[in-house]
Amino acid sequence: MHRDPAAKKHADTLIVFMNSQAPRHIPLAERMRPTRIEDFVGQEELLGEGRILDKLIRQKKIPSLLLWGPPGSGKTTLARILAQNMSADFVFFSAVLSGVKEIREIVARAEKRKKAESIQTILFVDEIHRFNKAQQDAFLPHVESGLLTLIGATTENPSFQVIAPLLSRCRVLVLKSLSPENLKTILERALADKKNGLARHKIKIEEKAMAHICSLADGDARIGLNILEVAADLAEPAGTDKDGLQVITVDIAEEASQRRHLRYDAAGEEHYNQISALHKSLRDSDPDGALYWLARMLAAGEDPLYIARRLIRFASEDVGIADPQAITIVVNCRNAYHMLGSPEGELALVEAAVYLATAPKSNALYKAYNEVRRDIEKTGSLPVPLHIRNAPTRLMRDLDYGKGYRYAHDDAEGLVDQEHMPDELSGRKYYHPTTHGYEALVKERLTKWSQILKARKNKTEPQSIKGEKH
Repeated sequence: MHRDPAAKKHADTLIVFMNSQAPRHIPLAERMRPTRIEDFVGQEELLGEGRILDKLIRQKKIPSLLLWGPPGSGKTTLARILAQNMSADFVFFSAVLSGVKEIREIVARAEKRKKAESIQTILFVDEIHRFNKAQQDAFLPHVESGLLTLIGATTENPSFQVIAPLLSRCRVLVLKSLSPENLKTILERALADKKNGLARHKIKIEEKAMAHICSLADGDARIGLNILEVAADLAEPAGTDKDGLQVITVDIAEEASQRRHLRYDAAGEEHYNQISALHKSLRDSDPDGALYWLARMLAAGEDPLYIARRLIRFASEDVGIADPQAITIVVNCRNAYHMLGSPEGELALVEAAVYLATAPKSNALYKAYNEVRRDIEKTGSLPVPLHIRNAPTRLMRDLDYGKGYRYAHDDAEGLVDQEHMPDELSGRKYYHPTTHGYEALVKERLTKWSQILKARKNKTEPQSIKGEKH
């Protein structure tokens, strides 16, 4: 959002001369953390003129907030700047390392400072999604009373992890991944900064290398700065060009990064977002989308057997009898992966995904089962009709168990007309097959059987139907 005029751009390279020594024991990403709102990069939707944070900062009135966004998007930095703008006591609290005892100490300190100096306390809770219910309950009353202004940072959807009373007292602000342009501004600033940046280097960075680092960072400023810092170290022994400048090339940037850091949390929202994207690609019969999201999840470290389980579920829920072979093939692919492991077995999951994406679809089974469950919930434990009850004892036979039961195999066509539902649900139909794939044959078969039974009742011949014979 705000560009530093000290960072000069050139057509092919960015050239920066640096002289002073920077504090090398602190990571570059921490040294370059902005301390003023004017230096904050990105999140224009929140900080742009007239936007919510712009208004709150001008009014010097900050309510309790939940900052929800991906790693490296500026949540912690933004919280520190807001506290500084309020002239408040900023208390950093880690949900991973701290507990209820530390909360009590913070509350006591906040009460003391408010009473003695009229100073407000802003409690910044990093990774608030890792708080358990007891920890959240411990500071809830102090947020309600206004003693503490809470700013929580989370990479997870707060509606899943934050208790409802606390969530209702906080304004949720959604931060986005930094754009490549945002990342370039941040990296240029780090190269140009003589106090906290890479001051000991005399560097020329290729534009392609800069773009590559921005791509590798995947919207995360911390990753981008970490790669840049390592790349600067690798450039030194690599020699200099004719102008005596050390050059960060694409190869050096690639070596510094080791691998692309794909944003993913196997227990968090990205996990659910990506499995949802895979599921919907399969349902929409898009093999390319299915392949992409399958590969994304595998590359990010998702458990392949979890993916296999979801594919098996899909075979029943979204393909069903439209292709009865789907579940067999997917189970076999799951077993193949289990035998081979990664990376060889991953191709079996690819096969399963492409098969499902290109299979005919039907959710008739899924809908039928849900409808049955709803009826059971409404009607409770309805008794089994007497004629289809088992009657292994004389007492049961005397009570008419099994009386009037007709054995289907005794019928020339293997069909009998008898009720199998409880009396209260007599005639209820749940399964409505589609005309997709094999299920079209099932539909035709059921229609034929229905007509045969109806014809018997009316003592007329059934209407001729094209298709398979019974």
